[in-house]
Order: sequence, then C-alpha cells, then structure tokens
Amino acid sequence: MLRYLPFLLVLALTIYAFVDCLNTPEEEVRHLPKVVWVIIILLFSIVGPAVWLLAGRKRAAVGGSGADRGTTRWVAPDDNPEFLRSLDEDRKQQGDRDPGRDAGPDERP
Repeated sequence: MLRYLPFLLVLALTIYAFVDCLNTPEEEVRHLPKVVWVIIILLFSIVGPAVWLLAGRKRAAVGGSGADRGTTRWVAPDDNPEFLRSLDEDRKQQGDRDPGRDAGPDERP
C-alpha cells in the first residue's frame, strides 16, 4: 500500500493543478496561454503542476486588508462604520416623524 503513495500524490497534484488551471480566468494566467498551461500540466506530471502553481497564475497577497488588493472584504455589521452611520440616520428620521416613539414609558405625555 505504501508503494502507491508517491503515485497517488503525483496524481492528486496533477488533478489539482489541472482543475485550478481550468477554473482560472484567462486574464489571471501569466506567461503562457491557458491551453499551453493545460498541455504542460498533463504532459509533465511532476514539473508541470509545480510550475503552474508557482508561476502560472497571479496569486492574491497573503494577509492585509481588502483595500490593499483593490477588493472589499466583508465586515460584520457592528464593525462597519457605514452601517452604523445608516442606523444613526434611520433613527434620526424615525425621531423626526414620531417624536413620542423615542421616549421611554415614563417620559410619554
């Protein structure tokens, strides 16, 4: 059983690189066209997938905020200043429409 492990690892690496290459958008592929990368991955079983994973695709920066990469990250509502600001605005609008609504039970006329 242990003698099959290297073969299975190479097969798993090849399948992973192949699927990753197919799922990568064309504009994120570096150095060669996508079709050439697929051929390299399939023909050179150990070297092809390794080269694809190291040099074939643009990788996102590790760590940092979403602003560093030009994308926005999901933020919990209680940590999102825009959400909190919108709650304050909604509360002010509610208070303008119904002044008795914000008053407590002891403060109502």
